[in-house]
Amino acid sequence: MAGDHMDDSAAGPAGRTRRSGERRALLLSGSLGMGHDVMAQACSHSLALRGFSTRTLDSLRMMGGRAGSMGEAVFRGMLAVPGLYDAVHFSQMRSGGPLSRVIEATASRFLVPELRLTLREQPVELLLSIFATGAAAASRIKSEHPGMVTAVFCTDVCVHRLWVHDNTDLYLVTSATAARFVRRFHPQARIAVVPPPVRQPFYDPPTQDAARDALGIPGDARCVLLMSGSWGLGPLVDGARALAESGVWVLAVAGRNASLAARLRRLARTHRQVIPFGFTDRIPELMAASDLIITSSGDTCSEARVIGRDLLLLDVVPGHGRDNLQLELDRGRADVASADTAALRRSVLAVLDRIKPPSVRVVGTPDAWEQAFGAALSQVELGNGW
Repeated sequence: MAGDHMDDSAAGPAGRTRRSGERRALLLSGSLGMGHDVMAQACSHSLALRGFSTRTLDSLRMMGGRAGSMGEAVFRGMLAVPGLYDAVHFSQMRSGGPLSRVIEATASRFLVPELRLTLREQPVELLLSIFATGAAAASRIKSEHPGMVTAVFCTDVCVHRLWVHDNTDLYLVTSATAARFVRRFHPQARIAVVPPPVRQPFYDPPTQDAARDALGIPGDARCVLLMSGSWGLGPLVDGARALAESGVWVLAVAGRNASLAARLRRLARTHRQVIPFGFTDRIPELMAASDLIITSSGDTCSEARVIGRDLLLLDVVPGHGRDNLQLELDRGRADVASADTAALRRSVLAVLDRIKPPSVRVVGTPDAWEQAFGAALSQVELGNGW
């Protein structure tokens, strides 16, 4: 994970051993939710397997306390005003409008000096940005480090203007549509389409029976996992209440939203079929226990598919969240529900009536990601044959 260092050798996905060099990689993530950090962890792990010493920094924190906090506050504020983030995303970010250029210039003014100092103290062979403002800063500093590879990894389907810069050597995206959005702004871009990386615990979950025994859920009960990112967006409390009153067991996860976690705990005291969680590392177990995963678009979708569970997607993340929701629907094994509690209840009960969760424990393996990631690195002469 972030900061890991492989001193002598690293084992490949098939048990092969690769001699570690002195190569270093710096990853630029961003603390808006958990999605960027999860992708950074996956990339850091895979780079460590290939002999890289890795370090991950938070682009927002690098901007300084006040500026970094302001960036998160502005984003949360836009989400809180209905229609505002949709307007900014679709009219400015996707099109590269004047506001997107202002955001890029403002963030770079804070971030570039910090990045310059970091690279002066410890040069790297690879600078991988998993956050849009990090990508902008990396492009601006590229000329000062001609031997450094600059790469960008964006899991959004519609890669907006802040992600794309002429001084980027390699883009990693997770769909062919995303590759075309990159070329909207950078027609000559070198792009690798890779599968979404999924953390190792999701490839080795318990059986549904074992997971339910551990959680105290009857084996023949209908059970859902209800979550919506680390911020807990959407009607989680009202939705959990309505489903529990309909006879469904609800594993309700609040993420890092402390207020939501407290409300779910209060609900659980009067509704025994609601089992509340705050931030937890038990998501593979909770997915395994469930028949259906109710969530917003994000890395949770890929994790659910690895476990082998269908999705009901909450349309609660505006802007890029709506783009990504459409992609998840196109990938299959997913339906969409509105945030209205009554409508959500109807959708959940209808989906539970028609799905038959598979008996297999795991769908897919991590090899597809590792092979694709290695091939992508080979495009910029950083791969090692797997």
